[in-house]
Amino acid sequence: MADVSLQDIRAAAARIAGSIARTPFDYSRTLSHLTGAEVWLKFENLQFTASFKERGALNKLLSLDAAARGRGVIAMSAGNHAQGVAFHAARLGVRAVIVMPRGTPNSKVRGTQVHGAEVVIEGDTLADASSHAHKLAERDGLTFIHPYDDPLVVAGQGTVALEMLEVQPSLDVLVVPVGGGGLIGGMAVAAKALRPQISVIGVESRLWCAMHQRIAGLPVTVGGDTIAEGLAVRDVGELPLRLVRALVDEVLLVEEETIERAIVQFVEKARAPRGLRRCCSTRRVSRDGASAFQSAAATSTRGSWQTS
Repeated sequence: MADVSLQDIRAAAARIAGSIARTPFDYSRTLSHLTGAEVWLKFENLQFTASFKERGALNKLLSLDAAARGRGVIAMSAGNHAQGVAFHAARLGVRAVIVMPRGTPNSKVRGTQVHGAEVVIEGDTLADASSHAHKLAERDGLTFIHPYDDPLVVAGQGTVALEMLEVQPSLDVLVVPVGGGGLIGGMAVAAKALRPQISVIGVESRLWCAMHQRIAGLPVTVGGDTIAEGLAVRDVGELPLRLVRALVDEVLLVEEETIERAIVQFVEKARAPRGLRRCCSTRRVSRDGASAFQSAAATSTRGSWQTS
């Protein structure tokens, strides 16, 4: 398991410190009551671009030498990774090109452009956009920043677990949403190294369960409309797949209606940490279905999270 280590994640934490928000990790009275367990929430939606994706993007950017920074970077993404790369590249004075597939919501295109990135619309799928991004990277000497299949990106995402375990070192279970696998891969490395007995549980939409299918040795057959569009990934990363196979205890599947109920619970009952409530709108607390995945899994398996 030499792809990503606890040392790599600690190095990432030191590298990005001061430029990434150390987001609150707070006890949820509502979810604890609903599940019968003691539930804590990590508010990564309070990052500047409202996503944990900033962590991995910045860790990768800061690893580049002066020559690579001078040439610029390129990424393919239809959302949060694009904005994370764009924001921190602009802050560091690095040219950023983002390739997005046709059909990407205008709000996400504009949200990326406002941070100073050059947006190229190409291809009907993320795979098409990725192929075009690699061609541009080779042509223009740009560094490609993959959204989840890169050890530096995975290490950056793993810093989420470091912060959680610093606040609550006796955690029994981590419940992590799964798209391409970068977040759960990095968090599993950190969590299992620091607390070997911890259980790491992934959660996917039943419509988009590529990680579950790959682990089970099944053909990948995903698709359909999902409210958790940020996790609608067909091609999981090979690095995250290896980490998940080695370190993750289980990947659960949840139905769309369960995710929708969880979002309603967030809208009606979720509370931002004290002192942040005025600047944290409902939309920010529950930005999309991905934000409610852990709640969906926990409430749909009530009782299974209790420990003796």
